[in-house]
Amino acid sequence: MNNTSTAVALRDPWAMLPSLGNLDAYIAAANRVPLLTHAEEVDAARRLRDHGDLEAASRLVLSHLRLVVSISRKYLGYGLPHGDLIQEGNVGLMKAVKRFDPDQGVRLVSYAIHWIKAEIHEYILKNWRMVKVATTKAQRKLFFNLRSLKQSLKDEAAEADTHRSTLTPAEVDSLAETLSVKREEVLEMETRLSGGDVALDPQTDDSEESYAPIAYLADEATEPTRVIESKARDWLAGDGIALALDSLDARSRRIVEERWLNVRDDNSGGMTLHELAGEYGVSAERIRQIEVAAMKKMRKALAEVA
Repeated sequence: MNNTSTAVALRDPWAMLPSLGNLDAYIAAANRVPLLTHAEEVDAARRLRDHGDLEAASRLVLSHLRLVVSISRKYLGYGLPHGDLIQEGNVGLMKAVKRFDPDQGVRLVSYAIHWIKAEIHEYILKNWRMVKVATTKAQRKLFFNLRSLKQSLKDEAAEADTHRSTLTPAEVDSLAETLSVKREEVLEMETRLSGGDVALDPQTDDSEESYAPIAYLADEATEPTRVIESKARDWLAGDGIALALDSLDARSRRIVEERWLNVRDDNSGGMTLHELAGEYGVSAERIRQIEVAAMKKMRKALAEVA
């Protein structure tokens, strides 16, 4: 390292590392950072604890970056970017460094493992699926242990040239006892792990065979607007019509009923204007005018109670 690089490293030790965008270069640089001896680790931890020495904190973090890389590799099977796993693990490492007490007689590497895994676990649970598969502490523990066991089953099945990937009743009972959870919880978590995310309205092609779930999962019968409209129609067909008819005089009511509500035996509709005109001894135009006025009065009556 030349003098310029040394000066930069002293001001900002993180400048020694490439960004996680160049993952291979980052991992190589992290593995080149020298490890601290026990005495150096204790000295740096005490300077951080007692004096808030940020340079000491940087030395502790940098010397353990290779630990984060190593732990993060174990979680590559979840399909999440390795760089993101390392980044979350680094957050856990920094939390561990901040809380580390060198006088407890424990090396930082042993103490930091818990914090690194905790941050990686949290990241996986938040990003592995759109819908969370585990929320309680017991469910989280079950999630990772069950994933590990199922992977072991797949490996064993591959060696035996079989295709078993589900748990046997005995394995379910054993796992439930080991993790102190109910048998039903193990079965439920296995169901969650076996599922997958499906976008309700994904970007698909225009072929007729492509159907998004949103097209067939919608229940229009319980959609709020449809429910309100349905209730309104039912009321109009019953109490609403009766209320509107009650607002009319006897002649107007009979004309409306005979024109629109009563149907002939041959299903040819109600009485015509000329038929009603002959019955009442007026012109067909007069019957039409009475009908129009009656309809207007009925709409007004309905509007007042709407």
